[in-house]
Amino acid sequence: MSYLAWKLLHLAAVVIFLGNITVGVFWAVRAHQTRDLRLIASTFDGIIRSDRWFTIPGVVGIVAGGIGAAVAGQLSILGTGWILWPILLFVLSGLAFGVLGPLQRRILALANAGDDSSGVWATYDTLYRRWSIWGGFALATPAVAFAIMVTKPSLPAF
Repeated sequence: MSYLAWKLLHLAAVVIFLGNITVGVFWAVRAHQTRDLRLIASTFDGIIRSDRWFTIPGVVGIVAGGIGAAVAGQLSILGTGWILWPILLFVLSGLAFGVLGPLQRRILALANAGDDSSGVWATYDTLYRRWSIWGGFALATPAVAFAIMVTKPSLPAF
């Protein structure tokens, strides 16, 4: 494949990936504000499903398209700062997802239990707060990576 074809795959995957995680955060915040366990459960079920359908394939497309574009364009992956640093940010985002996935499943299970007791809300609030922090980090890191990839600043590399 040509450099432009790989780049197109890479950018399409970035749009899908960033769009999905941004919308997931939006819907989670909206559901949280309602304090409706059924809506919270439905929202987190949707987030988990959309991760399977969009986020994970987006990761595959980002990696394959990025490596393919770098190879086709004869760009050094570790020797080009505007490629290296977004990769590191992307890895950090993936590590954050390693925390987010289990949090999402715990929130879904808790909300599905449907118990409106104060103990449930205290547990939910703790889980949601952690999800918000990790989710913000998991969204911010690839957003910064995107900005670096577009602007291509002079950054140190190996």
